[in-house]
Amino acid sequence: MDPVKSSDELSKPAPAAPPAAPAPAPYHWNRAMDAALDEARAALDSGDVPVGAVVLDADGAIVARGRNMRERHLDPSSHAEVEALRAAARALGRWNLDGCTLVVTLEPCPMCAGAAVSAHVSRIVFGAWDAKMGACGSVWDIPRDPHVGAFPEVYGGVRGEECSRLLRASFRTLRS
Repeated sequence: MDPVKSSDELSKPAPAAPPAAPAPAPYHWNRAMDAALDEARAALDSGDVPVGAVVLDADGAIVARGRNMRERHLDPSSHAEVEALRAAARALGRWNLDGCTLVVTLEPCPMCAGAAVSAHVSRIVFGAWDAKMGACGSVWDIPRDPHVGAFPEVYGGVRGEECSRLLRASFRTLRS
């Protein structure tokens, strides 16, 4: 689970496909993913895409939660990650979330990856890879772009199959 940090690694293009088998997640990431999945289910119950996120402080405690609320708020920026980062900044009384970990059920899109980098989170942990809009290693790799200045560690595929199943089930329901 070593994050890509060396300058040699930063210049490499994003992988063509996500890794097949992620390393086992630490216990607190699994606990955090449980909370993110709860938020995703709540988003689904309110008619939105089931993506949930939580922010952990440096000790691994959940300090904020977020879920997709684009439909509810009629706000294109109301993604789970943005909601969780805003709540974490309020809870901690600072915009700089250095030392914090963003845990999300779906690989962040470019907007959310940029928000996480701008907030200086130390770590981004996500479940399902996003082959269409993923910006943490699948389509784009914003956290490792040498032009952005902050370089959070990125861990993808944590409980990825479970997160993918929830998304697939919701889209099957929407299409039927």
